[in-house]
Amino acid sequence: MIVAVARETHSGERRVALVPAAVPPLAKAGLEVLVEAGAGVSAGYSDQQYLDKGAKIAASRQEVFAADILLQVRAAGANQAGRDDLAHYRQGQVVIGMCDPLGAPQLAREIAQRGVSLFALELLPRITRAQSMDVLSSQATIAGYRAVLLAASALPKLFPMMITAAGTLNAAKVLIVGAGVAGLQAIATARRLGAAVSAYDVRPAVKEQVQSLGAKFVEMQLETNSAETKGGYAQQMDEEFYRRQREMMARVVAESDVVITTAAVPGKKSPILVTAEMVGKMAPGSVIVDLAAERGGNCELTKPGETTVVGGVTILGPLDLPSEAPQHASQMYAKNISTFLLNLVKDKQIQINLEDEIIRDTLIGRDGRVVNPRIQELLKA
Repeated sequence: MIVAVARETHSGERRVALVPAAVPPLAKAGLEVLVEAGAGVSAGYSDQQYLDKGAKIAASRQEVFAADILLQVRAAGANQAGRDDLAHYRQGQVVIGMCDPLGAPQLAREIAQRGVSLFALELLPRITRAQSMDVLSSQATIAGYRAVLLAASALPKLFPMMITAAGTLNAAKVLIVGAGVAGLQAIATARRLGAAVSAYDVRPAVKEQVQSLGAKFVEMQLETNSAETKGGYAQQMDEEFYRRQREMMARVVAESDVVITTAAVPGKKSPILVTAEMVGKMAPGSVIVDLAAERGGNCELTKPGETTVVGGVTILGPLDLPSEAPQHASQMYAKNISTFLLNLVKDKQIQINLEDEIIRDTLIGRDGRVVNPRIQELLKA
């Protein structure tokens, strides 16, 4: 069977679905790897590196889309230019990647209608066996790290406390909102840079993790029993909850030099946690990095994909931070997607075993129709 790696066409996307080091394990499983020419260049991987590991280089995109299995970072639903590829998907083909089925269910259906067996890696269950396949966690690790570097570059003061002959420089105060994978990595990175770090999350259970990284956990008296789904993903709360949360958070935000927000709900608009009023109470020179910008943002004043300055406060709305560290982001993604693929392959053939929770939960389309219950419900709405 031929496994092909497509060159990413989403604007600004520099990652690649498979790195050269991931080719030999697939070859050992009896799969032939085909890579579109130049697919890995933006991530720092040349065509020759793929050839050296046993892959072949495709002469055209059409050749890539003719493969039995197609690997992508961003399949059509998650790709601004994805509609250009719709005509290339074909009957009986297996497509694996991120395709934002919760945010773009119609496009997922269009791919499925092409007769494709479509797997969306965003829907992986949060179970132990799936950890090595979890693309959201691996890419969030990169995003959390990069967010702190962006904040440190934009802040007109240093992160660490310094005692010098010219006087003492106080450590920057950094607030991380959301202690998921991205938030925890942001905490760790800000601490390594010497900042005084606080963190807030609606899930009290993460308090110990926050404190273990050397940060202070901000406590708020809110009912949070329904803040997390059984699958381990964030659950959207009602507006009254967010209103009370904003009231309690206002003081902490005003005292912070940097606020990094990470609260994203899959397939939903990001909740507004930092209002324009809160921003107005921050000191000039303060910085907000909104990692939820792609879904509208956690800050009321965020402009997705832009940097704005309001009342002296710099607000950054980055859209694809993992792509800014494409080599390591691709390395991690390749491990995720190749592990997922090898779980699908038995005796050199794709076997879609619906008794396997990992396969069942990520399968979006098959035999020309959408088969995933969550996406079916969205399409009915």
